[in-house]
Amino acid sequence: MTDQKTKTGFVSGFAMGIRLLGRGFRLWATSPRLMLIGAIPGLITLVLIVAAAVVLALNLENIATFVTPFAENWDEVYRTGVRILVMAALVGAGLMIFVYSYAAITLLIGQPFFERISERVEQSLGGVPHEVEAPILASIARGIGESIRILAVTIAIGLGLFLLGFVPVIGTLLAWLLGAVTGGWFLALELSTVAFERRGLALAQRRAALRAQRSTTLGFGVAVFLLFLVPFGALVTMPAAAAGATLLARRSLGESDVLPLR
Repeated sequence: MTDQKTKTGFVSGFAMGIRLLGRGFRLWATSPRLMLIGAIPGLITLVLIVAAAVVLALNLENIATFVTPFAENWDEVYRTGVRILVMAALVGAGLMIFVYSYAAITLLIGQPFFERISERVEQSLGGVPHEVEAPILASIARGIGESIRILAVTIAIGLGLFLLGFVPVIGTLLAWLLGAVTGGWFLALELSTVAFERRGLALAQRRAALRAQRSTTLGFGVAVFLLFLVPFGALVTMPAAAAGATLLARRSLGESDVLPLR
C-alpha cells in the first residue's frame, strides 16, 4: 500500500483533486462503451432535473415577490433591486441542491453501471484488499437513507445561502461561491460512496477519510460541480466523476491512485 496521506498545501491539494477527475475522463478513451452506458442513467435524471429547474425559473419572480412583502410599498427601483437579489440567491441555492440531487438520483438509478466503472478502476490498480460484499438490497436501502440525510443538510445550507443572498452585491457573490464549495464537497462525498462501501466504510468513516484530504476533495468536487453546470456537461462528466471518485477514495485511504500508462 502506498502512503498518500502526506501533508500538502491547499493549492497543490486542490489541483490534485482536479487531476483525479481528469484521470477519470481517461476512461472515455480506454473504455468508451462502458462510459457511454454509464451516461444513460444521467440522461434519465437530467430530464427530471431540467423539468424541476424550468418550474423554478418560471416561478422565480413570483417566489421573490412572495418572500419580500416588506418591499411592496418601496420605490420601484429599490423594490426591483431587492427582488433581483432574491432571485439570484434562489438560483444559487437551487443550483447546489439540483446538482447534488442529480448526482444522488443518477447514482441510485445507475448503480450497477457505476459499480462496473469503479471496479474497472480498482482492477487497474490491483483490486481491493479484503473487499466487503454487501447485500444489494441492504446497500441500496442504506444508500437511499444516507442520500436523504445529506440532501436534508444540503437543503438547509441552501436556505442559509438564500438568506445570505439578501446582503447587497457581496452576499450574492458569497452565496454562489459557498454554494460551489459546499456543493462540491457533498458531490465528492456522494460520488465516492461506491468505492468506500466496497471497503465496508459507513458515512461517518467516509467523511473522516475525505476530511483528511480536504483540499483534494474540494478540488475534485468543485471541478465536478462546475462541469455539471455546463449544458449537457453532466452527461459526459458523471461517468468520469465515478471513476475519479474511486481514485479519490483510494488516495484518502492511503492506497495507490496512480493509473498505469496505456
